[in-house]
Amino acid sequence: VQLQAFGGGLVQPGGSLTLSCAASGFTLTHYNIGWFRQAPGKEREGVACTSSSGGRFIYVGSGKGRFTISRDNAKNTVYLQMTSLKPEDTAVYYCARAPNVCSGYDGIYNYWGQGTLVTVSS
Repeated sequence: VQLQAFGGGLVQPGGSLTLSCAASGFTLTHYNIGWFRQAPGKEREGVACTSSSGGRFIYVGSGKGRFTISRDNAKNTVYLQMTSLKPEDTAVYYCARAPNVCSGYDGIYNYWGQGTLVTVSS
């Protein structure tokens, strides 16, 4: 089982970025995939999750209306589209797999990708 997050980078405030999480070693259709982020000096927090049944959840309050999670099961890839980015969105973003349900709690996720850094700065 492998998850690889990529697509991070430096973006100006107000800009947009789409992160990708490429899954391998398992069939994406059967699993829930979440995005988490960890800013410097802060705890990791749940950002969003897409469930195997098609549900989409945004957990970070500031992300509602700005973040969209989606999946392409044919490509075994999950996306996190982020718009109107703010400096406080700066963090390392991780994708992770959960076997049963979606949650903003990281304890239920048993496989993690390596993370991709998003920096929002002018």
